[in-house]
Amino acid sequence: MAVDGISFEVHEGEIFGMVGPNGAGKTTTIECIEGLRRPDGGSVTVLGMDPGKDGYALREQIGIQLQESALPDRIKVWEAMDMFAAFYPRTVEWNALLEQLGINEKRRVSFTKLSGGQKQRLFIALALINDPEVVFLDELTTGLDPKARRAIWDLVLGIRDRGKTVFLTTHYMEEAERLCNRVAIVDQGKIVALDTPSNLIRSLGSEYRVVFSVRGKLDKAGFEGIPSVRKIEQVNDQVTIQGKEEGLLSGIVNTLEAGGIIFRDLRTEQPNLEDVFLTLTGKEIRP
Repeated sequence: MAVDGISFEVHEGEIFGMVGPNGAGKTTTIECIEGLRRPDGGSVTVLGMDPGKDGYALREQIGIQLQESALPDRIKVWEAMDMFAAFYPRTVEWNALLEQLGINEKRRVSFTKLSGGQKQRLFIALALINDPEVVFLDELTTGLDPKARRAIWDLVLGIRDRGKTVFLTTHYMEEAERLCNRVAIVDQGKIVALDTPSNLIRSLGSEYRVVFSVRGKLDKAGFEGIPSVRKIEQVNDQVTIQGKEEGLLSGIVNTLEAGGIIFRDLRTEQPNLEDVFLTLTGKEIRP
C-alpha cells in the first residue's frame, strides 16, 4: 500500500511540505491531489473541487511541476511558454515571468542546451503561466548543485510572497526546514508527524552537540563530570559531545583549557528536522 489512510489539510497562503525518503508515498499523494492518479478510497478536495470529477476546471487554477519532466530537445524556451499559454483561458505575461525567474536571456535557447537549474526554472515558469491559486512542486531540486538549489529556494519563497499556496514534496530535510510553514513527515505511507518545523524540533527534546577534533584518545573522565553532558563519542580524531544546551559549550571549553588539551574545528550543532525523522522512524533519510 503506497498511501495508508492519511488525512491532512493545507492552509491558504502557506508553503506546505511533505517530506520523507523515496518510496514513502509522497508522489502518490500529490498525484492524487492533482487529479493525475485516482485514489482507491477516501476523498480529496482542492479549492472546493474534486480532482477526479472536476479535473479540467481544477487544472485551470493550479500549477504543477512534476517529479520528472521533459520537453522536446529542440523546442526553445519562448516556444514552450507560448505553447503552454495557449492551453489556458487566463495567463500571465510570460515574458515578465521569465524575467522574474532569471531566464529571460535564455528565451531563444533550445531546451537541451539549458542547465539543470535553468530547466527547473523553466518548469516553474510553465507551472505559473496560468496564474494558479495553488502550486504543486514535486521533488523540485533533486539533482541540482547546492548553488542552484538555493536559487530555487528563493524562487519558491517568492511564489508564496505573491499570495500563492505551495505544496511541495522533498526528501531534503534542510529544504523543508528552510521553506515550509508546516511539514508532514511521511514514512511507509503514513504521516508520522505534522507541525511547523520549529515545533517538530522542539517537541523532539533533542540534545545539542558540540563537535571538535583532538589528537589521539580523549580522556572522557573530565567531561563526564559536566552536569549538562549526556553522551560522549569519538571517531578517529573527531569528538562529539551531546547534552542539554545550558552550560554545555562553556563547560566543554573550560575543561579542554583546564586540561591543556589542544583542539581544533570546534562547532555546535543544533537539532534539526533530520533528527526528528531519525527519532520517529529509526532510519536515515534515503535519497
